[in-house]
Amino acid sequence: MSCVQKQPKRSRSEEFLHHATAQKTIQISAKLLGMEGDPDLQFLLKGGDLLKVLSPSWKKTRFLRLQDDCKTMWRESKKTFKSCQTFPVADIQEVRMGRQSEGLKKNAEEQAECRCFSIVFKGRRKNLDLIASSEEESKQWIKSLQKLVSNVNNLNRMQTTEHWIFSCLRKADKNKDDKLSPSEVKSFLRLINIEMDDDYADMLFKKCDKSNSGYLDGEEIAHLYDLLTNREEIDVIYGEYAKTTGFMSADNLVGFLMKEQREKATLADAQKIIEKYEPDEQAKEKKLLSKDGFLMYLHNVEAMILNPEHSEVYQDMQQPLNHYFISSSHNTYLTEDQLKGPSSTEGYVRALLKGCRCVELDCWDGSDNEPVIYHGYTLTSKILFKDAIKAIKENAFKTSDYPVILSLENHCSLEQQVVMAQHMSSILGSALVTSPLGDNMPTNFPSPEELKGKFLIKGKRLQKLEATFANKAADADSVDVTEEEESNDESAEEEQKEKRKKKLKLAKELSDMVIYCKSVHFHSFKDARKTLSFYEMSSFKEGRAVKLADESANDYIRHNVEKLSRVYPAGSRTNSSNYDPVPLWNAGCQIVALNFQTGCKEMDVNQGRFVVNGNCGYVLKPSYMRDRSTEFDPITLTRGEWLKHKILHIMIISAQQLPKVNKKKSSIVDPLVRVQIFGVPADVAEKETSPVDNNGFNPAWNENFQFDVYVPDLALVRFVIEDYDSTSDNEFVGQYTLPFNSLKMGYRHVPLLNKNGDLLPSAGLFIHAMVLDEE
Repeated sequence: MSCVQKQPKRSRSEEFLHHATAQKTIQISAKLLGMEGDPDLQFLLKGGDLLKVLSPSWKKTRFLRLQDDCKTMWRESKKTFKSCQTFPVADIQEVRMGRQSEGLKKNAEEQAECRCFSIVFKGRRKNLDLIASSEEESKQWIKSLQKLVSNVNNLNRMQTTEHWIFSCLRKADKNKDDKLSPSEVKSFLRLINIEMDDDYADMLFKKCDKSNSGYLDGEEIAHLYDLLTNREEIDVIYGEYAKTTGFMSADNLVGFLMKEQREKATLADAQKIIEKYEPDEQAKEKKLLSKDGFLMYLHNVEAMILNPEHSEVYQDMQQPLNHYFISSSHNTYLTEDQLKGPSSTEGYVRALLKGCRCVELDCWDGSDNEPVIYHGYTLTSKILFKDAIKAIKENAFKTSDYPVILSLENHCSLEQQVVMAQHMSSILGSALVTSPLGDNMPTNFPSPEELKGKFLIKGKRLQKLEATFANKAADADSVDVTEEEESNDESAEEEQKEKRKKKLKLAKELSDMVIYCKSVHFHSFKDARKTLSFYEMSSFKEGRAVKLADESANDYIRHNVEKLSRVYPAGSRTNSSNYDPVPLWNAGCQIVALNFQTGCKEMDVNQGRFVVNGNCGYVLKPSYMRDRSTEFDPITLTRGEWLKHKILHIMIISAQQLPKVNKKKSSIVDPLVRVQIFGVPADVAEKETSPVDNNGFNPAWNENFQFDVYVPDLALVRFVIEDYDSTSDNEFVGQYTLPFNSLKMGYRHVPLLNKNGDLLPSAGLFIHAMVLDEE
């Protein structure tokens, strides 16, 4: 009889919890992170004093250290009456060396450069700007924090879950005796988002208390963990294919991959999966996959709902620039509302790191001949134009190599326009496109591939680009323009005012930097075809754009085959809310600008649109939206190559480790799942499960839905989990959105994102998806 005829005595989770109660918290946490005995981890656990910087005069000493769970940073004031504060390591976006943050540039002396560093958080949380006592100490903090953040981010889903549950166990063990009393078990259940009535909790406790001692320790806690985390749905799927002495052989795995997951798989593929994910060395030697290994594989990014081939750049990037949807931000400098909120260079940093490729700069005259950026005629704060350009240069190509468009709203005097041009030239250097690619007058846009690492300026231009090649450059320093941005009043009277022309003085130095994105007023599609060159583009307020998309969709699509269009939110959206971008994408609009600082359904959909193609910020439009003679109309939906009727079957099976919406200990979520389809009007649909009472840890639904999708190229699928409330609006828990054509079939885990679009580390949804052609 082979030594692998039976499952290992303990699963990975049992081993983990068995040792968790016998060893110190730090040792277990360090082991999970792969940092046992690491000097950088020891440095963080010891901690030290740092200066926290808020203003030139506000610099206070704070003691910062890593807590024993190795996943939470703790800081406190030297004053005893000040309470301490904590933040999760998983919330750290990056650790920046030196005076790179806006706060440190303003508030720290230049000579302190080598001692400064910033902890930059995900979402909208303000940076933590710090100064160490020496350059050496600063480097040690930066190195140690960066290593810890990297290791935390590299934990797989199962490791993240183990780490989280272990932390909850330690928190529930009030007297730190490595045992759990009945009341501590109930506290633990609430911490992991399960509410049980007392009778059931008592029954569960007695079931685990094999020694009848009145408390749980060692393997009894492991048994409790196993009862709670055992996933019946995984048992059923695994059991169906584990036909080799209770294990999955490579042949069994090939059968699962081909039949259930609809993947082309070979024996070699299956063997690679076993080699990579099987934790039991004896099983691995026999090329067998245990249930733990099977679950680890299903948690792997490559086995999740998003086609892994689409997580890299996979589309043709050599088409003209206007043949792509382009991830775009409106009033990028604002971090809150449009009337009195702060302006910050961090707005540009965060948008660019999320893959945004078109950012907006509202430019006005500032003091000392330095242009500033802010939302004109409001109480929003101001930032220097040059600081914004520096922040853009430093962060433009960290997420994507493809071109960044700087959309200038120019309200500056001639003198300060020259300063703007000087700053862009000196800071952006050769990366700034200041002449057409090639020797002759272009007749079409260059491709994103040709523009890699480049900046394009969108703005006014004194004359046609053709004049440059015809040696007809004018000496004019002004041009008749119509203001395109931003009116708060959308009445007919205001529209008439907008049409009145006024003279704007435009500096030649700034004008000459506008090559492929010259801003012009839009009169009609007929006029645009007749009078505008390919590089002349218009900006549309959302109301007008939606009206055109609804009433003249095919004309709009044809217009966007030849030119670029930018759409921006109505001025009435003073709270920085967003409009639905989908109808504008359906009309072929490339630059659909949204308020990136606002977490909402519209931003979820935007993130879902651009999550593919390597999150590079460019997504190729379907071929029928790149054809000058196209008959495609998303409203009437006549027959054509775009009609590919698919039937989507979705089974919502279960969820795991959902976060609490209300942080009160007694608050437990009642989750429901909503599945939404976005796309052409005929495809828009929404269905939801029933809520599960008092269980955010491992709720199960097993509910089936069916959707008809007629234009899959433009469709997006959104999974959203909400906390059900019968008396008020449901509360958002997490969501994930992806293009229909990037959805993988079979049993898939769906990662969940929070309101800011950041990953919820241990939370997830488990579904089965199948796409069939209409018979």
